[in-house]
Amino acid sequence: MKILVTGGAGFIGSNVVDLYVREGHEVVVVDDLSSGKEENLNPKARFYRCDIRSAEMRKILETERPDVVNHHAAQISVPASVEDPVFDLDINVRGFLNVIEAARTAGVRKVIFISSGGAIYGEAEEYPTGEDYRPKPLSPYAITKSVAEDYLFFYNHTYGLDYTVLRYSNIYGPRQIPHGEAGVVAIFMDRLIQRRPCTVYRFPEDPRGMLRDYCYVGDVARANLAALERGSLGAFNIATGIATHTLDLFNTIYDELKKRVPDLPPSLGEPDTGPARPGDIKRSCLRIERAREGLGWSPEVPLEEGIRRTLSWRLGA
Repeated sequence: MKILVTGGAGFIGSNVVDLYVREGHEVVVVDDLSSGKEENLNPKARFYRCDIRSAEMRKILETERPDVVNHHAAQISVPASVEDPVFDLDINVRGFLNVIEAARTAGVRKVIFISSGGAIYGEAEEYPTGEDYRPKPLSPYAITKSVAEDYLFFYNHTYGLDYTVLRYSNIYGPRQIPHGEAGVVAIFMDRLIQRRPCTVYRFPEDPRGMLRDYCYVGDVARANLAALERGSLGAFNIATGIATHTLDLFNTIYDELKKRVPDLPPSLGEPDTGPARPGDIKRSCLRIERAREGLGWSPEVPLEEGIRRTLSWRLGA
């Protein structure tokens, strides 16, 4: 199968590309390298350096004629979307529409769209939150993801374009950059390795910080593999169903790093605290029964093991 992956030089997208290639698929990567890295590119994938908002997207799709488009390219930071909602809209809606229009005219069979279960539901009254809960986005980033899902429904209804939506929780693992909400894992690791203090953002009522559902990137790649043939016209939470306070996440990272770097100053084990930022939500944890049933997928890597693997990559061990 030929698959075009936008954002395929980025953190999650490149891990997905690697798995697709290992499974014998022909892969085309489109990435403008604004946040993705050349070293993340799989040498067996054909690469186009291109902004998803560019008119060149249509030419690429017409030339390559992939069976599936996997759309990972996006503006990924919640705080950045609050600071500049127009830029967020431009990439996450206009860029998305440019890709989908190009896919439609090129006869693409299916689109796998990466949405955000970690943000789209807002401060959900149902917790953990299932896919049928009506999205109540509290940031421009979450709004654009919700809008894109509505566009997919339109494209299927009007043109018959098949799709699967994967609503990611907070994803972490090798190649992660310290940006976006889930980037807290990379931020903590980078700052501790550099002997710099960390900050746990929190709401006044919870000194342990916000609750998030952290899922390892290798498990996420497997969900993208399953979505090639399963999950037609469905939205699926890709998560663990386990909520972790930010302070507990920090302690897990610090304790594991301390084993590998014995001279790590004990003072770094006491992070600073800061107020929640605009767009932050207090808690997010996702139900994953639908992914088990519809995709045949479930997470396999527990948080402690995922942190060990990520640190091994970060330290080159």
